[in-house]
Amino acid sequence: MNGTIIRTGTDDAKAVTLPARPEALRLDPAETAVVVIDMQNAYASPGGYVDLAGFDIAGAAATIGRIAQVLNTARAAGVQVVYFQNGWDPDYVEAGGPGSPNWHKSNALKHMRKVPDLAGQLLARGGWDYALVDALAPRPGDISLHKTRYSAFFNSQLDSVLRARGIRNIVFVGIATNVCVESTLRDGFHLEYFGVMLEDATHHLGPPAMQEASVYNVEKFFGWISTVADFCSAFGQIAKDY
Repeated sequence: MNGTIIRTGTDDAKAVTLPARPEALRLDPAETAVVVIDMQNAYASPGGYVDLAGFDIAGAAATIGRIAQVLNTARAAGVQVVYFQNGWDPDYVEAGGPGSPNWHKSNALKHMRKVPDLAGQLLARGGWDYALVDALAPRPGDISLHKTRYSAFFNSQLDSVLRARGIRNIVFVGIATNVCVESTLRDGFHLEYFGVMLEDATHHLGPPAMQEASVYNVEKFFGWISTVADFCSAFGQIAKDY
């Protein structure tokens, strides 16, 4: 982090300075949201889709604990918490057919075609796989939204929900860093949101290089990188007086 501080808000008197790379950010809690990407059994629990498909979920448990810490601090500071769950209707109509790239690239859909007995179980709304992990259950005042593709901005209510509340800063946590988290942050950049990714409150799919590549892309091109400790230190000061 260099010595530059970027001011994103309209009321600097209520803002806090969040240490970040490549620059620190002045963020007003009222104009900031923490967006929790896909912290579902599918992505973070043994027996979920990601585990069944052969991806390593060993780091997910620690990520859950760090996200819980972030959310507790955010709520106490008056920062809006928004949850996303990725998936489709039980018949997978929303997933698209062979004419959709999603049908060909979704590892969940491909795995169910490989193992037909799993059809209707993976990422189907209403099922265990789709549900959020118990440790990160939403609380009163949190917002829960649904998405059918990697980006949380695609065909969802996210943009309108944020703009209606005057929110222009998004702090991202969740899974997977290199897929849904990065996709959403990139789309937010093009919609004029300031995106911050907490690098130790996100978990990647694939080899460790995937996390490193996403962190590089965000820091150099699409947003800012910070940590759980820095977020909790900055917004914890507000939480004491909120």
